[in-house]
Amino acid sequence: MSTPKAQIGIFGGSGFYEFAETEIREITLDTPYGAPSDSIALTRIGDYDVAFLPRHGKRHTLPPHKIPYQANLWAFKELGVTRVIAPTAVGSLQANIKPGDFVVVDQFVDRTAGRADTFYDGPHVIHVSTADPYCPQMRALACDAVAEHGITLHPSGTCVVIQGPRFSTRAESRWFTDLGWHVINMTQYPEAALARELAMCYINIALVTDYDAGVVVAEGPVQAVDILHVLQQNTANVKKVIRTFLANLPQERACPCSDALTMAAIS
Repeated sequence: MSTPKAQIGIFGGSGFYEFAETEIREITLDTPYGAPSDSIALTRIGDYDVAFLPRHGKRHTLPPHKIPYQANLWAFKELGVTRVIAPTAVGSLQANIKPGDFVVVDQFVDRTAGRADTFYDGPHVIHVSTADPYCPQMRALACDAVAEHGITLHPSGTCVVIQGPRFSTRAESRWFTDLGWHVINMTQYPEAALARELAMCYINIALVTDYDAGVVVAEGPVQAVDILHVLQQNTANVKKVIRTFLANLPQERACPCSDALTMAAIS
């Protein structure tokens, strides 16, 4: 039986199933990089066939440093996905970015270690550019969708990606803040970079849940239970944003993402 196809890939939590406009079909894929985080759910939203994959697994059993990022992106590729939407929970590093706000990030800083972060381990050598790692066309449309729903929006920002699973010390958080970075997360790298290596469009919609270690605002350090509480409040908003985003997304890609490998090959 032939592999089904999808144009859009979405990473996120189990709330996706409420998006479905047609019957959901779940499939299991294997890849050269092992199994993805979980089975993949296929459905249709508006004009698009959509593949959904919970990056931490349906029961949130995969911590950030154990997520099979290569397998997840490769599975999307096998399905024909060319555009990836990746909502994430983030902590704020700046006082003006408040819990409940959305940030459409345009840069990341990698502070992880030891993660499998490329599809090109040789002998074919590729140096892909991540100078601008997020799709400009999709970022603009996401900003419009967030604004349309009256959600407080920060239309750009730098996300520092830490290894996890622990949260930052106060000293680390203060350092990140002083460097001018905006939000903090544990999954944007290597996910965004791997999408670029596959010439996919990729966008992160960051849902602010907390003030990290409580350095920029006088409150206690973040606790996992606090994140879950705010994230649940944001879930309804991100669903509305993604639905509006897809309704306004042109079928044709008008961005440089598809040409990411054109000038990247060394051998």
